[in-house]
Amino acid sequence: MSQTRQDLATALQRAAQQLGADLSTEQVLELFAAPPRPELGDLAVPCFALARALRKAPPQIAVALLEAAQADIDAIEAIAEARAEGPYINVRLDPTVRARRVLSAALADGWGTSQQGAGRTIGIDYSSPNIAKPFGVGHLRSTAIGNALKHIFEALGYRVVGVNHLGDWGTQFGKLMAAFELWGDEEQLQQDPIMHLYDLYVRFHKAIADDAALEEQGRAWFKRLEDGDERARAYWQRFRDLSLREFNRIYERLNVSFDHYWGEAFYNEMLAPLVDELRERGLLVESEGALVVPMDELNLPPCLIVKNDGATLYATRDLAAARYRHEQLGFEQFLYVVGHEQSAHFQQVFEVLRRMGYGWAEQLHHVPFGRIQGISTRKGTLVFLEDILERGRERVGAILADRPLSDEERERIIEQVTVGAVLFYDLSRNRIKDYEFSWDLMLRGLGPNERGQTGPYLQYTHTRLGSLEAAYVERFGALPAADTVDWALLGDDAVRGLVAHIEAYPAAIEQAAAAYEPSVISRYALDLAELFNAFYSGGNRVVSDDAALSAARIALSRATRLTLAHALTLLGVPLPERM
Repeated sequence: MSQTRQDLATALQRAAQQLGADLSTEQVLELFAAPPRPELGDLAVPCFALARALRKAPPQIAVALLEAAQADIDAIEAIAEARAEGPYINVRLDPTVRARRVLSAALADGWGTSQQGAGRTIGIDYSSPNIAKPFGVGHLRSTAIGNALKHIFEALGYRVVGVNHLGDWGTQFGKLMAAFELWGDEEQLQQDPIMHLYDLYVRFHKAIADDAALEEQGRAWFKRLEDGDERARAYWQRFRDLSLREFNRIYERLNVSFDHYWGEAFYNEMLAPLVDELRERGLLVESEGALVVPMDELNLPPCLIVKNDGATLYATRDLAAARYRHEQLGFEQFLYVVGHEQSAHFQQVFEVLRRMGYGWAEQLHHVPFGRIQGISTRKGTLVFLEDILERGRERVGAILADRPLSDEERERIIEQVTVGAVLFYDLSRNRIKDYEFSWDLMLRGLGPNERGQTGPYLQYTHTRLGSLEAAYVERFGALPAADTVDWALLGDDAVRGLVAHIEAYPAAIEQAAAAYEPSVISRYALDLAELFNAFYSGGNRVVSDDAALSAARIALSRATRLTLAHALTLLGVPLPERM
């Protein structure tokens, strides 16, 4: 929040109290709005909400409130004028003071960060692929959204702990071990472990149709694993390690990291005590030989804790995981970035924890998201993320083929643009909605003279801004210090809109965090690029023979670039030096 808004809210809060309305500064801030037309001012304060408390018509309230606050408002340097117009108080800011304050802040270290969350911890469960299976595109959304939320909350000063809840337990591992015993190839396992294990798993399932005894072999191997059999355990550990090696290679491409790989198997020893506690609290009911926690009053199916064969389930492990995570992290919030189809599951899990008496269950939040649609693959029905990335590299490489780049630089830029295109396209969509995957749409803005609502368009805008700084340095020797800039040269309307948008960046980060919605940052970045490009293409040269005007405009350009770079970094989008 800008200091000007805070000062104005304080002045109006005092005035409202004098008139008989008991409001907090925060309540006054909630009244602030953008005027419908720029000529009305930079900020509007509608007075409708005060009508009941003051028993006056809103236009009368606007006049009285402004009169009571006028002395305090006159003392606020950044406010040029405040007028009561109908039911509104319209405020016009001094463009020179505003430009100096906003752009100086944007040019300083720490822009885009705050200490709002200092001393508090947020945990995030995201990505969570299944061991011994290729990293499918279905895990892209969880990975991208979770990683972006991690960066967003870190920017607000929180300690953020990223947890990868690997799918590394279950009867499928018994089947995989049986398949490897029958058809496993050590050389193929070393060369391409994930694909070899996946092929074995698919082959095993097809073979069961002709030989039902294979199903029993798979169950027997999993029983050996559960009983701690040395050979079964060695298989499991090896498959897990090889899978993680491959996953980490993909995470490195996406610039994604985790603090803990606490997979499903990690909680094995915690399950029996958990079931005992549920039984002691009288929460378990037997149903057809299984143990469940009824959820009838919530119109949900019962939460299945133990199957009739004694096996535990996802819910059991999620309950154990939640308890362990709270014990270890002491989090203020814990977010589960998992598809919307799991909403009922998390409702059940959170409710069971509440019934167990854990008040911190209120701090658990499911962050659901929609599906990616419209993808085809060259490798069958499962869509591999690496396959998608390689197809993207081919397209990007073709577009960049004629650009004067060294081979090494070209390869680096192709990778950065491909990853940026995929991540931004995902994160520019409202997370709860499904979306159609389209390379044609996500690469718009990469070709000559193209514009698009895409990652490559923003990456290109960022490099263009950087080239302006290089041109300024070439002409004038060094970038200007903020305290040497004549901010009065940035008073025209096009600049005012851009400065106002830069000023709104910290609020955009707070809004994205409050809604668990990275697309707030994506939309902000697109609007920022559009505002600058409109300014630049409107005949406003940044670097010219006029040294003072060039210094002011390069300060505006740098503030735009630094803000755009920070926003893209929050989203995990790489920043090429050239395009």
